[in-house]
Amino acid sequence: MFSTSYHQNLTLDQERLAGFYEAIQDIKGIVFDIGAGSGILTACAAPYADFIYSVEKDPRVASKTVLFMKNFNNVSFIEGDVFEVDFPEKADYILCEMLDTALVDEEQVPVTNYLLKYLKEKGKMIPHGVINGVEPVSTKSEHISYHENGSPKHQVLGPLTIYSRYQFGEYIHPQGDFNLKLKIEEDGLLTGIKITTFTLITPEIVCGPTPMVNPPLIIPTEKLKVKKGDTVEIHLSYQMGGGLNTIKTRIQGIS
Repeated sequence: MFSTSYHQNLTLDQERLAGFYEAIQDIKGIVFDIGAGSGILTACAAPYADFIYSVEKDPRVASKTVLFMKNFNNVSFIEGDVFEVDFPEKADYILCEMLDTALVDEEQVPVTNYLLKYLKEKGKMIPHGVINGVEPVSTKSEHISYHENGSPKHQVLGPLTIYSRYQFGEYIHPQGDFNLKLKIEEDGLLTGIKITTFTLITPEIVCGPTPMVNPPLIIPTEKLKVKKGDTVEIHLSYQMGGGLNTIKTRIQGIS
């Protein structure tokens, strides 16, 4: 199986793979694998599906993955942008793992919204959805950054608050606007928020952040001295699929 260093890291992410493999064993019928990458999910699905349309738009990846796909007689590999593909039939299952924290920086939402017209009435998407949570933090980081390998360092000042839930089998408005009310449990200097995304591979299979899927996101805010028992109100907005530069925060008050 071909993989770039990025795709190799994905294949080594055992928590992610175990969850998807468990879900894929229940599929049947016509399957789309969108953003196929190295083809690992297509390979997992091939023994269970009647037929798979596997799509990858990166020509560097696709030129290698197509060779791997020749091992399967029930797979049609398509190199191209999914928005330009005219699928000849609808899908019973759509695999689309363009995931990232809060769904901001990857095209998961635009792509799954587009694919709704190709999903059969009782069809399902894998993953099923996501749950987003946020915590108030104190950090010296001045830039939006993923919390990977212990960096950037930060102190959590309050509990995780769930602020949004999304299901990919229905239309998702890409503009996210949220009025957060974050409780403070430690005295300190609030300088940011930390977003954590949990993936619902199915309604029953939940995958937490892993090194390669949805590492927590640290977002700087204005600085605010806080005390235990305070509640801080913060407005958070971003465009899902629009990139990290669409993220905006504003402290609205404290009580």
